[in-house]
Amino acid sequence: MTTLSLAKPKIYLVRHATPDWSRTDIRYDIPPGPPLVAQGEAEAASLGEFLRTVEAYKIYVSPLERTLRTAQIAAEIAQLPVFEEEAIAEWRRGESEQQVLERLMPFWDKISQESQENGPIVMVSHGGPVRAMLQHLKLDQAEIDFYRKQFDRDNPVPPAGAWLATQARFDDRWQLHLAFTPQPHKVYTPPLVYV
Repeated sequence: MTTLSLAKPKIYLVRHATPDWSRTDIRYDIPPGPPLVAQGEAEAASLGEFLRTVEAYKIYVSPLERTLRTAQIAAEIAQLPVFEEEAIAEWRRGESEQQVLERLMPFWDKISQESQENGPIVMVSHGGPVRAMLQHLKLDQAEIDFYRKQFDRDNPVPPAGAWLATQARFDDRWQLHLAFTPQPHKVYTPPLVYV
């Protein structure tokens, strides 16, 4: 006999904290990539305080130094296990958006099921893959564009910020909202539509 879980999957899509953008001697898309700066370490600590309040189950992290360090700092504060995951690595040179989604989607399906069974899951990745996921999950393009203008490097999430994706039990649609940022920001307000 199969039982249906009443829990909704909850996944936090997190961008790494601020790295040393001045490093031009190493590539950003392959390990190790640039390390965090002091500001990034503080942002990661703020993320950890946030994650402690949402009772997350575990953290999956991209294998680059900036994501690994973000996850390590946050996990220590929130008391969470961390697991490295190649599928959520940085957008690589020459990779198309379709190729990024092809490596992200099987992992997304896996953690959606895992979250439904065990609780909220955190995915510490990069701005490009997070944006691709938000678009794939059908976040309104106007909202994505609004936040890309708010945050650095044309990303829809700031360093150490988190989007929450939840899914209703009998609905394939994902509800998405910017759940955490370590800095103040403007909040998206959809335009009024008169009918």
